[in-house]
Parts: sequence; C-alpha cells; structure tokens
Amino acid sequence: MPTSPLRSRRTVKASRALGVALTPKAQKYLDRRPYGPGQHGRTRRRADSDYAVRLREKQRLRAQYGIREVQMLRYYEEANRREGRTGEVLIQLLETRLDALVLRSGFARTIAQARQFVVHRHITVNGKRVDIPSFRVKPGQTVQVHQRSEKFEPFQVAASGAHQDVLPAVPGYLTVEIDKLQATLSRLPERSEVPVTCEEQLVVEYYAR
Repeated sequence: MPTSPLRSRRTVKASRALGVALTPKAQKYLDRRPYGPGQHGRTRRRADSDYAVRLREKQRLRAQYGIREVQMLRYYEEANRREGRTGEVLIQLLETRLDALVLRSGFARTIAQARQFVVHRHITVNGKRVDIPSFRVKPGQTVQVHQRSEKFEPFQVAASGAHQDVLPAVPGYLTVEIDKLQATLSRLPERSEVPVTCEEQLVVEYYAR
C-alpha cells in the first residue's frame, strides 16, 4: 500500500506551508528546509491578520487528522455543546477517532495509511471489523489488526516496531502490544498528551467569529 510520489510531494508542500510535519518523510524535508514552499518561502512576510492566523491554525489541525472542513465543523459544534473547554474537548473528539488511534498505536506510518487500513477492513474494535475511520473508540475498547490481515507486509513491518521509531512516543492513554498489533484505549486523552501541533483556542475563535 505505497504512497504515490505525487501525493507524497503534495504532503511535503502542505507540511512546509503549514509549518508542521504531516508525515515522517515531511519531517525530514522540514528539518532541511524550515520555511514555506515557493520562491518567496525564505523571505519575511508581513504580519498575518488575526483572521489569517486563526484560519491557518484551523488548517493545521485539519491536516494533521486528514479530515474535511465539513467534518471539522461538526466536531467543533459537538465540542461547543459539551461541558469543558471547547478546544480541549475538540482535540479529544478528534483523537478518539479510530484512524487516529491506529496511527498513535504504531500500526500505520501516516494518518492516510491508517485511514486506508480502516476502510479496507483490516482493523477491528473489540473483535468486530470496523471500516469507518471516524468511528469513535471508547475507553476500554481494544483496537487490533484483524487476524487474517496480520500476514500482510505493512502489518509485519508495524509488528516489528519500525513505525514507532519515526512516530511520537505512544501516549499514556493507550496501552499497546505492538507485537500483537493490539492497543487498548485506557482512558480519554488529556490535551497535554496528544501529539498534535496546534493552538486549539485559535481554532475555537475561528469558528466562533
């Protein structure tokens, strides 16, 4: 399930534009070229407006979870209805998506690959196949690669722990047995543990305007 060169280039370009690595490969490019794409990428730009700053932060968050604008708006509206700080609740809702947890567990190398694994029915929740990337995993539920899929090369690579070498450390809300391709959501995530680069309050302000 390789990534096409065109998609890879687009991801790197988006990462440079947003200032956040969306894949391990993009991180290498950012380390070498820590500025935006294009001929004016190195030049100092005028200070962005408040609106532009909030828009960019929203785009950064969207890109890290690989979701569409309509989905992000729904998550914001749900977070706004719930008790607690809206920004932190928003991150919590995004982080308990099935595809996000497949990535955090080290079963996949990128969020796009994690989504692909879910859609292709390689992933189970409490033993039942789930093919909806946005499926919300609850505390106590176990996410696992289906037994029939374990033999495929991408999962053999994952079981060796190879992805964990390039991904952020497994967060405290997940209990992972990588050799078994199994992970349990122990509890709801706390914002400080979630490995996304975002000032979520700016995202809330963008939608609340």
